[in-house]
Amino acid sequence: MNIELTNLTDSKCDLERLKSLAHFTMLAQGVHPDSELNISLLDEDEMSALHLRWMDEEGPTDVLAFPMDEVKPNSAALGPSMLGDIALCPTYANKNALKVKSSLQDELELLIVHGVLHLLGYDHLEADQKEVMFALQDEYLIEWRANR
Repeated sequence: MNIELTNLTDSKCDLERLKSLAHFTMLAQGVHPDSELNISLLDEDEMSALHLRWMDEEGPTDVLAFPMDEVKPNSAALGPSMLGDIALCPTYANKNALKVKSSLQDELELLIVHGVLHLLGYDHLEADQKEVMFALQDEYLIEWRANR
């Protein structure tokens, strides 16, 4: 996997862990091993601008996913693809982490899995979709952390 990760913030987090988890999630979903993914950590101003432009919602958010190729789970046989871009906002994510008594790193790891799943077509608008997506998030985080 070619995973580009850029931190455009002052937030301190383990970028290699985030890349490793993105790689793990992509492989677990059957994405071709030569596929590509871009991840950017952005400040609240930049995330707010993206949130408004693409979702027509004001203010920052924790994660946005922008799919490129229409890649679905178990699509490795189709060959390499460009999954897309994941934008993370560490300062916003940290607010969520504090609410649930978690760390910024743990929250960013959750958001990496969440973002990859969105790029692969998963959503959580409907209750049944949410159940599937959130169960996969939990499963991948537990399995990946157990093997680290």
